[in-house]
Amino acid sequence: MLFSREIGIDLGTSNTRLADRKGHIIINEPSVVAVDVKSKRVLATGNEAKQMIGRTPGSIVAVRPVTAGVIADFDMTSDMVRDFIDRSSKRSMFTKTKVVVSVPSSVTEVERRAVEDAVRSAGAQDVELIESPMAAALGVGLPVYEPTGSMIVDIGGGTCDIAVVSLGGIAASKSIKIGGNAFDEAIINYVKRKHNLLIGENTAEDVKIKIGSAKEYDGEATMEVRGRNLDDGLPGSVELTSATVRDILEDCVTSVVLAIKETLEVTLPELSADIIDRGIYLTGGASKLRGLREVIEEEIKIRVISPKDPENCVAIGTSVRLKRPNNGVM
Repeated sequence: MLFSREIGIDLGTSNTRLADRKGHIIINEPSVVAVDVKSKRVLATGNEAKQMIGRTPGSIVAVRPVTAGVIADFDMTSDMVRDFIDRSSKRSMFTKTKVVVSVPSSVTEVERRAVEDAVRSAGAQDVELIESPMAAALGVGLPVYEPTGSMIVDIGGGTCDIAVVSLGGIAASKSIKIGGNAFDEAIINYVKRKHNLLIGENTAEDVKIKIGSAKEYDGEATMEVRGRNLDDGLPGSVELTSATVRDILEDCVTSVVLAIKETLEVTLPELSADIIDRGIYLTGGASKLRGLREVIEEEIKIRVISPKDPENCVAIGTSVRLKRPNNGVM
């Protein structure tokens, strides 16, 4: 007799989230793998591996095997997913594993196949792919299988996936490589260019979370940022203000707004009318940037809704998909 376990996976650039059939998030850890360069052995995954970034000896490398929602290193991705699956639930030789995994809407057929093969290599016998914005719409609870239009803007670590969904399919979509990592990279590049100070990605992420914003907000602050001075190689620091960080992130925010406008421009009039009535749903971890919802609302002139726990919507949507028989519709 075979026992079955069903798992939904949001295979993200920054974080990988696993959800069970009931929609509970059972794993939420960074998409990072620590590897011994000499033996090629995986030493750690997730939280433990992320703590090693920038702090490891030469023989250990901490890497992100998923870039912009696409697999950059097949073996490391497979090892990471296998570890997450094994830690999420008990497994035996009599257990059959079914997985629904999200992919960006812009992936090629080759990239889709790589994701499916990596998950199968990690121990899954039954693998179904679902596009991230469709999963996010399911996670929010939108009527995606009905003849009505719903718009999702899912901003993750590596990509911003925008889609208009209706009748179980995607009627219009656009994907750009702007997300939380692009926000962090913009901060790193500014500090390096303006102050000749090299800071790490964890530091940049901390700046983004603590004082980052898309528009002016109450309680703006100043934050000391520490790193390595590129002139003399010694430790150094600089102070960044909320206003400065907002200016740094302006180009990224503008790119997101422009992508939403371009998607709406190719949306059928009937579906556009539905979107005006229902609003635009903003999901993904990077969507939590202060003021982003308000900026989009002001620029697009349509109500923007941020659901509770936007970073978990895709993972929850994959678990919703687990309950629906596979009818060939993504």
